[in-house]
Amino acid sequence: MAKTGVFDSDPTVMARATTELKKELQRLVRAIIDDEDYSTETVDQAKDTLLALRELKLRKGSLSMKLQDTLSCPQEFRCPLSKELMRDPVIVASGQTYDRPFIQKWLKAGNRTCPLTQQVLSHTILTPNHLIREMISQWCKCQGIELSDPVLYFNEEGITEADRDHFLSLLGKMSSGLPEQKEAAKELRMLTKRMPSFRALFGESLESIPQLLRPLSEGKSQTGIQPELQEDVITTLLNLSIHDNNKKLVAETPMVIPLLMEALRSGTIETRSNAAAALFTLSALDSNKALVGKAGALKPLIDLLEEGHPLAMKDVASAIFNLCILHENKMRVVRDGVVGVILKKITNRMHVDELLTILAMLATHQKAVEEMGELGAVPCLLSIIRENTCDRTKENSIAILHAICFNDRTKWKEIREEEKVYGTISKLTQNGTARAKRKASGILERLNRALNLTHTA
Repeated sequence: MAKTGVFDSDPTVMARATTELKKELQRLVRAIIDDEDYSTETVDQAKDTLLALRELKLRKGSLSMKLQDTLSCPQEFRCPLSKELMRDPVIVASGQTYDRPFIQKWLKAGNRTCPLTQQVLSHTILTPNHLIREMISQWCKCQGIELSDPVLYFNEEGITEADRDHFLSLLGKMSSGLPEQKEAAKELRMLTKRMPSFRALFGESLESIPQLLRPLSEGKSQTGIQPELQEDVITTLLNLSIHDNNKKLVAETPMVIPLLMEALRSGTIETRSNAAAALFTLSALDSNKALVGKAGALKPLIDLLEEGHPLAMKDVASAIFNLCILHENKMRVVRDGVVGVILKKITNRMHVDELLTILAMLATHQKAVEEMGELGAVPCLLSIIRENTCDRTKENSIAILHAICFNDRTKWKEIREEEKVYGTISKLTQNGTARAKRKASGILERLNRALNLTHTA
């Protein structure tokens, strides 16, 4: 029987060892099957032989992936990035050839240049290099090496050449007549929802997103935008923006934010909701927060929030909150009237939890705090603390109250009357979250200090 420990790395020796092990395994298995009184020693030997085969298979796989460690491989067959024998050679826009998984990793990291030439790539489509692939295959046959099938790992996103061809065909239809545009837009919406691979395909070329948006940019200047077509295209944009590697590309495509703003103003309610959701998703990147804010997208978001359609409220609130993490956008939403809009909504007890989160964030902005006080936020917030059972909502309410009261001394009278009748803030110091207790205690300390000064006077 062949040795079951460490095997020689020579392909010929490994092939002979595999044959011997298989013969030995056949003998042992036959002995177990034919002899009812087989020994446990025979079973152990069969197990050891299987383990030896497994070790040999793993070593053979490792050899096929890293041939340069054991064999002299022609330099032109090695990937410039991995320095290993290429299994799936592809050509980038600069004309250089790389192994697909390694150049994909390079591109996914946000690089838009050729690693060898540093040339800026006009697109990121990877074209199979069939000539090099065939030359590598012939060389491996001569060396007695089994080259693993690239289809098994063809693309980390699960993309095949058929997928890519279909994708390009659908994008081509977006420049055709209205029926073809509608059909293609609906299918792209469906594919980008169900298959991450189709989201990734949009990142391979700088022209993909403009092609997708062409019916909206052209339709506006011609016969007007078709509502159904607009909904499918905007929803596809939302699906694309979910893909982390697309966020920067999508937001920086010049026509994207203006078309999302147009959708917020004039689309079906589902289109408007999905446009808000797309802005929320894109704003995960700080650079995108700045782009969206500078483009003026906060005003249509606030207008949609004011309309108060139930289907859109959560997406709009999420987008505004995310965008306001950036200080410059806080100034913009305050200027555009968000404080008054939110106070009306929470007074009517609409989406109180989500909207209070935005107000709590704006409580660090002086102008926002002044507006809250002027627009009657204090009694509204006190009533929410009394009525609401959500700890987070109470915490946000008392944090906003703390900011208002410490900014405007005239509000202390309202707080004093509230404590006399309900003891709202005192109760919060007993049963609130840690942050709520701190804010409530701060208000009470200031209130007591003011009372003591009054009595002394």
